[in-house]
Amino acid sequence: MSAMANTFKYSDLEVHLIKESRPKPDPDNLVFGREFSDHMLEIDWNSESGWGKPIICPVHPFSMHPASKVFHYAVELYEGLKAYRGHDGVIRIFRPKLNMSRMTRTAERATLPTFDGDELVKCIRKLVSVDQEWVPYSTSSTLYVRPTMMGTEACLGVSRSNDAKLFVITGPVGPYYPTGFKPVSLLADPKFVRASPGGAGSFKMGSNYAPTIAIQIEAA
Repeated sequence: MSAMANTFKYSDLEVHLIKESRPKPDPDNLVFGREFSDHMLEIDWNSESGWGKPIICPVHPFSMHPASKVFHYAVELYEGLKAYRGHDGVIRIFRPKLNMSRMTRTAERATLPTFDGDELVKCIRKLVSVDQEWVPYSTSSTLYVRPTMMGTEACLGVSRSNDAKLFVITGPVGPYYPTGFKPVSLLADPKFVRASPGGAGSFKMGSNYAPTIAIQIEAA
């Protein structure tokens, strides 16, 4: 690695495997976002040293200072993509390069570090390969892949974070809505605005979604 690494490299990836895998859930009774695979990908960044080595390791909780910027100023972004097991048994990830393109654009908008999206795709492919038995043997469910990045510097103040963490978790999922692939009813009310010209509505940030939860409840 260079003194200031502008991107992490798949060639530097370290893999630490769990001792024993957990039982897999029934693929026909999956609730979206409730089940998680055995391993995760984790990569740290610092403004002085740049990107560290990518590491695949067992899923574990984070230990973070309560002043971390992600908690106070929503310095955070995420993506969502899926891996499918085909009828031929081959696992395929759906259009990951488009997700990487949006993720790096969002990183710039959120003043988080950018990276080479192709390198992250390679790391994600390895993560999916490590946990390939978590990809459902089913046509009604898939493996959801959630890349996330957040500012972790312990500093109160609306400014760029000098520390960041990029991580990827995965898990088997069924349809997002309980109705499956049937149409859903929608509420359209001009008093609620999710995005506006010049805003950040076109970026995949958690701050775009938190204010919509109350509207979902009202719509329901």
